[in-house]
Amino acid sequence: MPTAEQLTLNDEESRLLQQGLMEWCGPARCTEEFAVAMGFDSAQDLSRRGMSIRSALAEREALDPMDWARALLATELAFASEVVGSGYEWSTTTGWSDDTTLRVLRSTQLKLIRTVAPLVGRGLGTRQDPHTEVLRAGGGPPPGPAW
Repeated sequence: MPTAEQLTLNDEESRLLQQGLMEWCGPARCTEEFAVAMGFDSAQDLSRRGMSIRSALAEREALDPMDWARALLATELAFASEVVGSGYEWSTTTGWSDDTTLRVLRSTQLKLIRTVAPLVGRGLGTRQDPHTEVLRAGGGPPPGPAW
């Protein structure tokens, strides 16, 4: 379980993740499905576990890779989504400008990608094997979304 220091996160990057998690207790409006997509068991788990992750970040404690992924996804969605996140209210509720947030978020993403990317399809969401899907569909491309 890596610490922020081991992942070379600086104080600003750690504070951004803490703020991103905190937004789910305020202006961000999570649904059950989005909470699960971010790696939490439910919206209630997002509140409970999110605060636990936030405390661990503040104390510079080690987090397991899934908690790093949860913190990053929660921050990305809180910042960027107007539908379920803080969106336009982000700078008002956090005091972080969009420019600063984006700069710090990008550097945080680069530092966490090796830790969190292997979880996609293995505990964090699913990924279909495109070859299996083509075989099931009788050789054609997989169907698109039913919009």
